[in-house]
Parts: sequence; structure tokens; C-alpha cells
Amino acid sequence: MNFPTKAMIKEVGPRDGLQNENRFIKTEDKIAWINQLSDSGLSYIEVSSFVNPKWIPALADALDVAKGITRREGVTYAALVPNQKGLERALEAKIDEVSVFMSASETHNQKNINKSIEETLPILKDVVTDGIKAGKTTRGYISTVFGCPYENVVDVEQVVRVSEQLFEIGIDELSLGDTIGVANPSQVQDVLDVLLKRFPADKLAMHFHDTRGTAMANIVASLDMGITTFDSSIGGLGGCPYAPGASGNLATDDLVYMLDGMGITTGVDLEKLMSAARFIEGKMGKSLPSHHLQVAAEKGCS
Repeated sequence: MNFPTKAMIKEVGPRDGLQNENRFIKTEDKIAWINQLSDSGLSYIEVSSFVNPKWIPALADALDVAKGITRREGVTYAALVPNQKGLERALEAKIDEVSVFMSASETHNQKNINKSIEETLPILKDVVTDGIKAGKTTRGYISTVFGCPYENVVDVEQVVRVSEQLFEIGIDELSLGDTIGVANPSQVQDVLDVLLKRFPADKLAMHFHDTRGTAMANIVASLDMGITTFDSSIGGLGGCPYAPGASGNLATDDLVYMLDGMGITTGVDLEKLMSAARFIEGKMGKSLPSHHLQVAAEKGCS
């Protein structure tokens, strides 16, 4: 297999990890947690989402969190932005990167955004255009790339169409989401084989959920295809409120452990990462699904 020497990990825990939680984490605890993540060597942290607070109550304090964190040089602080109103708040918060989102499947897009794919694109175009004018980098997320909770199989050509439309409106990078964690390595390679004929590998990132325990295997398959950027969530926090059955993201600590062992440089200090994982686990009041955290708990060390 062909593996790179370096990989980029994009930490999405403060947004994707918390968005589906019923327990509200105090603003000061979120800030302290993100500051710990900044100190771990991560160079990209998605700090929150500027969606309407009534839809995602767990992230209602996005502006206060983004304003309260200590910005570390060399770290990109990103946020999810659904529309112009969200963009106004994101710019007020001085977010570095604006991320927009939509689904590859029509039904999930309706459930998640309450709009059709066709209706969503013009809104995202305005957000991306104005984000670029404000000097921000931009990122696009596509959900349900490998399967949909409502439509099951998603045609790869539909993924291509949505990808092309997002790149056409100006995004710098595209994250491909396995929202309900149904992908397997063979499917990942089949989808990437199609997409990489149209888009450069350095413009694509992978976002795997570990619902069925295949996320790490899918990372290896992606690495072999030339992908070097991966989204993950500390401790395995996460889930989609509009995708029934979707469990947590791939755990950042598990991913760093594997990549370190493979000789692939991430720049992340695993001990500091584990300290941040234990901190948020304590604030959540429950055990997180990360394998590395479970091993550390059994051994009494990290």
C-alpha cells in the first residue's frame, strides 16, 4: 500500500461532537477545552456552529465561545455557517474558516436543512462568496456520501454533481461524510476512484463515523488512495441529529495513535490530546467511546 509521510487532522469535536448532546456544556468549559486542544499540536479546530440556536441548543453559545478562546498562532479556527445571518455572527467572532454543508441525498438534505438541494446551493454560494470577500478560507461538507438513513444507497454520480457545484461556488476544500457510518474500504476506494478523476486529492478530506467499527479501516483505504486530510472528534464524540442511528465520529486520539504507529506525522502530541479527552469526558459525565480512552482507563494511564 502507498502511504504518505504526513497527514492533517481536523478536529471537529467542539462542533460535530457536541451538537447532538442533550447535556449543555458550560461556555467556560468549552473554552478551556478548546484551549487544551490548541495546545496539543492540532492545527485545525472547528470550534462551533452558527446555526439558529433553537435547532442546535448545545451550541447556542457559539459567539461567546469563539470570542473567548485563546487563539494560538498556526491554528485555524473554523465554524459551520448555514446562511448569511450565521455568517454575520461568524465574522463577528473572527472565525478563520467558513464551512458550509449540504447532503448528497435529497431526503437527508430536506431533514437537515429543510430545503431541497437546488434551494440550498444559492444560499451556500452567497455565504462562500461573502466569506471569501471577508478574507476567509472556505470549506464544504457533503453528508451521506456513502449511504443515507432515508434513501439507503447514494449514487456516486450524485456525489460528483454536488461536489462539482460546491467547488464551482468557490470552496477551497471538500469534506466527504460517511454520516451514518456504513462505508467499507472497498466502497471508499470505489467512490474515491471516481472523484479523484475530477478533483485533486489535496482538495478532498474524509469524515468517517464509526457506527459499525469500520472508520479506521476506511482511513487506511483513503490513505492508500492519496488522501491526507481527515476529520475526527476527540474521544469519539458526535452524531448527527438528523440521521437516525448515527453514532460518534472517528476518535481523534485513536487516529493519532494509529498514524503515529504507521510513521505518518501528524504534529499532534497524544499525551496532551488525551488530557483534553479526559477533561471533556468529565464534563460530559459519561464514558466516551474512544478505544484509547478505554485502554487508558483500564491501565490507569494514557
